[in-house]
Formats: sequence, structure tokens, C-alpha cells
Amino acid sequence: MDNLLEIKDLHVQYKTHDGTVYAVNGVNLTLGKGETLGLVGETGAGKTTTALSILRLLPDRIGEIKSGQVILNGEEITKVSEAHMRDIRGNKVSMIFQDPMTSLNPILPVGQQIGEAVLLHTNLSKAEREKRVDEMLTAVGLQPSRKNEYPHQFSGGMKQRIVIAIALACNPELLLADEPTTALDVTIQAQVLQMMNDLKKKFNTGMILITHDLGVVAQTCDKVAIMYAGRIVENGTVQDIYESEDHHPYTVGLFHSIPEMNKDSDRLAPIPGLMPDPMILQEGCPFSDRCPHSTDRCKCEIPGNYAVSDSHTISCFLYEPRQTGGEEAQ
Repeated sequence: MDNLLEIKDLHVQYKTHDGTVYAVNGVNLTLGKGETLGLVGETGAGKTTTALSILRLLPDRIGEIKSGQVILNGEEITKVSEAHMRDIRGNKVSMIFQDPMTSLNPILPVGQQIGEAVLLHTNLSKAEREKRVDEMLTAVGLQPSRKNEYPHQFSGGMKQRIVIAIALACNPELLLADEPTTALDVTIQAQVLQMMNDLKKKFNTGMILITHDLGVVAQTCDKVAIMYAGRIVENGTVQDIYESEDHHPYTVGLFHSIPEMNKDSDRLAPIPGLMPDPMILQEGCPFSDRCPHSTDRCKCEIPGNYAVSDSHTISCFLYEPRQTGGEEAQ
């Protein structure tokens, strides 16, 4: 499968009055055309920063891509001009932001907000744009007759559908969905996820789904990347993550934090401790202070990405290939 997106050794920092925040520290990811990648991790892991780096929407004069490459369909977009990026945003790459309540302009009709992306990136006539707006509202399950209404006239779930309609209005090649169902109740969440899946298949759109919910990932994604303290600590297919016995200790901790319906337990087993201070660049493995398998080596050396199968890598010394007489053990 051809790669739609490649991220190579991405490093992102925020310069603040209190010091430098090391938000992303060497992320490597690939996404094929039409694939969905689930990006999973705790708050502060660097998931949203990674997505904003793809769009180059980091806070002005604060956020900076220090090094690395973001390659979209063979084009390195970290090097292109801002004018060219404006052509890419909303056209080739779109983003569904986390809170639908603040993603929409409260003083503009929703149809006008959907049509704005079409106006910017196509040469359609006014009548054709109006037809496109109607098509997108129908696609997300809303009546086209409501296009002249304002955001406050819609429920939270409807607002999220409108945000999705805006993101997909120009048939982007890549969709970045930043916890798109966090603010929705469980029933509406299921409907929105099913709708996103259907639309993704219809338009053959690649998607990066940022979420805390491993259940959502299991239902929606083809591949999964587990992120911790600005690094990808485990990467594989959905089958690798959910069916393999080999996991990074952090991934094990995430699964133990999920309640199991078939087991009677008084308490969950949360991961002890807190994420490391992002203003202190770790010398060793960033998970070492919380890991039950931590050794002295873990505190002073960052593990590589070790392959446990053709599609599954884990950044942990537990999976380092053993050497026997200068040759890797088979």
C-alpha cells in the first residue's frame, strides 16, 4: 500500500516564559491511503501537537518544529510556504477539533461555514456550492433545510456532525480527528463514529484518530500507535495491539485501567505515578519511573524500536534482540 503520510523523527518544542516544553521527541509514523491510525495516550502525551504539526498550526512564536519531516503524498510539507499550506489545509488535509462548541463561528449560519471551504479550494459556482453544502449536510444526517440556522440552534451531537461536514467538504486525502466524540454521550458517540467510518470509506480518506478510548480504537482503526511523553512506545496493527501477548509496559497499564465486564473486581489497576515533566528532557526511557520492569539502564538510555513481528514494534529493552556469539538469537 502506498503511504499517504510519513512522519520521520519529528521533534516539536514550545518556548514559554517558564522554559522549553519538549512536546514531541522523535515521532515516526506512516499511514496508507484509506487507512485509519489510532493515536492513543494520556493527556500531555503529544498527540494533538503531532496533529497540529502536520497542519503547521502550532501557536505562532511559541510552537516550533525543531527537526524531522512530514511527507504528504511524497511532498515534504514542513518546508513549503505558508501560502501553499493554506492550499493544503481544508483541501488535502482537514482536522476535526476536540470541542464542537468552540469549533463553529456562533454568528454565521452553518451552511455558510461549510461552504467557505468549498469557496476557498474549488472553482464551483454559487449554485454548485449550495448543492455541495446540501450534499454534505445530508451525508452527515442533517436536513439541508437547516443550513441557514446558527450553531446555537443545534445539539452537541449535531454540532459535531456539522464540524465533520466542514472537514470533509473538499474530499480531503487525510482527516485528523482530535477526540471527535469526547463531548458526546455514548449513543451519539456510536452514531458519529459509524458515520465517520462510512464517509471515510466513501471518499477513501486516510484518518488519524486521536483518542483515550481503546474501545473506540478497536472498532474504528486499522493501525494503532501508543504515545507516551512525546514518543511512540508501541506501534502495530489492531490485531497486534489487541491479540498479541507482547506489549510495552505502558500499553499493559492502559489495558489494566479498563474495566472488564466479565470480571468482578472492586477497583481498577491504574498506572502508578504521573507522566514526567515535559520541561525536562529525559535521558532514558520516559516511562522508567512508572515501569515495574525498570532497570538502571532504562534510566540512562532510550530503547530503540524493536520489531516483534513484521508489523509490530515496541520501544522497550524487554524486546531487544538477544545477541549470541555476535549473531542475533533466532
